Amino acid sequence: MSNRYHATRFLASAPDLARAPPDRGREVAFAGRSNAGKSSALNALVGHRGLARVSRTPGRTQLLNFFEVAPGLRLVDLPGYGYAKVPRAIKARWERGLEDYLGRRRSLRGLILVTDIRHPLGTADDTLLQWCAGVALPVHVLLTKADKLGRGAGKAVLLKVLREQSGRNPDFSAQLFSAPQRMGIDDLVDDLDRWLKDDRDRSAAD
Repeated sequence: MSNRYHATRFLASAPDLARAPPDRGREVAFAGRSNAGKSSALNALVGHRGLARVSRTPGRTQLLNFFEVAPGLRLVDLPGYGYAKVPRAIKARWERGLEDYLGRRRSLRGLILVTDIRHPLGTADDTLLQWCAGVALPVHVLLTKADKLGRGAGKAVLLKVLREQSGRNPDFSAQLFSAPQRMGIDDLVDDLDRWLKDDRDRSAAD
């Protein structure tokens, strides 16, 4: 595995885009339903169990959390969505912040969508995928907790997701992933490297 992600460090937390780090360089964001395994995936990627806060309580990630891979290169842990027990006002604020970030952040190069392989791509995930397809934002899906299924069952879910989604977004990909078993980290690194090394400016497409 590439060592570049092992040097990743916490940079800043922001309640909204206005207080985020300067919109320069390149970023890849991690999104997903509450408790899908976003923080665990980030920690497995960087080889540091405590970099992104992991909680058994859904809805704990309430801020935009920025991590610096190298100068000008960042990973962003977005607030989890879709947890019904979060107060309605807080849920609405998170959703506005997520929409604002995805719609306006010029340094954003791609989205890692984290979803539990046992309950893949729910309604909220599908809404996010449709939005990404509409703005031509590349998406890579991590089917997390793949160790919970047998090998054959996991591959069947992966093929189903690829078959259903690949026609909607020309830059869509998916993989099996397990943070405890470190399954799929090399594939994730390949996608991150591709996006973080891409010099295209999203603003040029506007």
